[in-house]
Amino acid sequence: MSWTPSGRHFIAGEWIAGTTTFRSEPAHGQAHDFAVGTTELVDRACRAAEAAFAAFSATTREERAIFLEAIAEEIDKRGEAVTLIGTQETGLPEGRLNGERARTTGQLRLFADHIRGGAHLDARVDAAQDRQPAPRPEIRLVQRPIGPVAVFGASNFPLAFSTAGGDTAAALAAGCPVVVKGHSAHPGTGEIIAEAIAAAIERTGMAAGVFSLIQGGRRDVGTALVTHPAIKAVGFTGSLAGGRALFDLCAQRPEPIPFFGELGSVNPMFLLPAATAARAEAIGSGWAGSLTLGAGQFCTNPGIAVVVDGPEADKFTRAAKSALEKVAPQTMLTKGIATAYHEGVDRMRASNAVAPVLTAENAGRDAAPNLFETNGSAWLADHSLSEEVFGPLGLVVRVGSPEEMVALAESFQGQLTATIHMDDADLDLARDLLPILERKAGRLLVNGFPTGVEVVDSMVHGGPYPASTNFGATSVGTMSIRRFLRPVAYQNFPADLLPQDLRN
Repeated sequence: MSWTPSGRHFIAGEWIAGTTTFRSEPAHGQAHDFAVGTTELVDRACRAAEAAFAAFSATTREERAIFLEAIAEEIDKRGEAVTLIGTQETGLPEGRLNGERARTTGQLRLFADHIRGGAHLDARVDAAQDRQPAPRPEIRLVQRPIGPVAVFGASNFPLAFSTAGGDTAAALAAGCPVVVKGHSAHPGTGEIIAEAIAAAIERTGMAAGVFSLIQGGRRDVGTALVTHPAIKAVGFTGSLAGGRALFDLCAQRPEPIPFFGELGSVNPMFLLPAATAARAEAIGSGWAGSLTLGAGQFCTNPGIAVVVDGPEADKFTRAAKSALEKVAPQTMLTKGIATAYHEGVDRMRASNAVAPVLTAENAGRDAAPNLFETNGSAWLADHSLSEEVFGPLGLVVRVGSPEEMVALAESFQGQLTATIHMDDADLDLARDLLPILERKAGRLLVNGFPTGVEVVDSMVHGGPYPASTNFGATSVGTMSIRRFLRPVAYQNFPADLLPQDLRN
């Protein structure tokens, strides 16, 4: 289907133009003008979300499941147009956009099935007891929606972590209206997904204020959104600096609210000696593929490989270099992201603590792979080496012994993932690493690469700070719904007053 963006906001059932516009910067294709968000629009959207909350939170699980499925169906109806505008704006290939759209609609349908089963409610009943000296009352517990949720679209996932992505889907599944601040890197993609949600709202008869999209906007728009008294939680995927600023705003409110920020990670891999001796080349070439997937613009990109120095480490590094040399430059999501990547490469080149293994010239919006190496002592002495460079850059850290590998593992900050490459002969060293890595990361892998994040019940996409701002939460998988619920206990309530989910 052919489609051209209107450049408008979607606020509580109305498409609204603006007096001030910004122009998109697509990787290819035609640029379009989009209305700039304002604090007044934020207030209007948040007030509408609060007005819709009572009715939406009272819907049945089946009604919300049907709504989620309707959103998925409406996105699929626009599939060809979604892919076209998405590839133009982001530079991502068609196959990637189609896959991400399938992931987006798949998680909407997964959440629909999940809430039908009711496991997210954690419903509990303690029957009354005629005990002495005092009788025990009947107490029932269930998770209830917390209120309107603000969601910030992500630059690196125009579908799965943006307008109808995981945060939005989880909040709607929980019974919370959503106000989305669209990302200026892909405003057309955001608009067409908002059209799909609007169609689903109309199809299912949901309150108009259950969803709003505010395009672009200055920094004051984000500030106004997270500090608006109607907003009760925030979902964010983005940079550490931007996320920390919003997190601090949420904490400083008269009524502090939870900020669920996914802020980045270097996702270290630990190559244990027996595994390296058995398959150094295979691990090296596999790492290169993971590093360069999507131009390295995945938050689970494994940017650091820790290996015991020696001939096997040489084989691993040569294999990674050889595979990376075959990868052509790729278009990055935005000019800003490309510039930050180029600057990160330049900083690495200028460091006396690292040695280049493979360097490539980068220009404009393109990014070519780069590979560097250092030793454990230099790593421990220079904290900047542990900072994320968003893009296809890898750093090999050579340690002198397994004991130094364990010490280096302890030096890492919070991560989304940590990977162990091991064979049976490595079990003792793996046992030494495991309790350390459990405290460092939300997802641990053995003999794999972390860039594939499955949308399933058991997935954890989060970790200790600075990987995320809430170590007890995940932004992927059905457990993500629990972020937007809170437990309420009902004592000695008549059945007719109980929430529907607690009546039986």
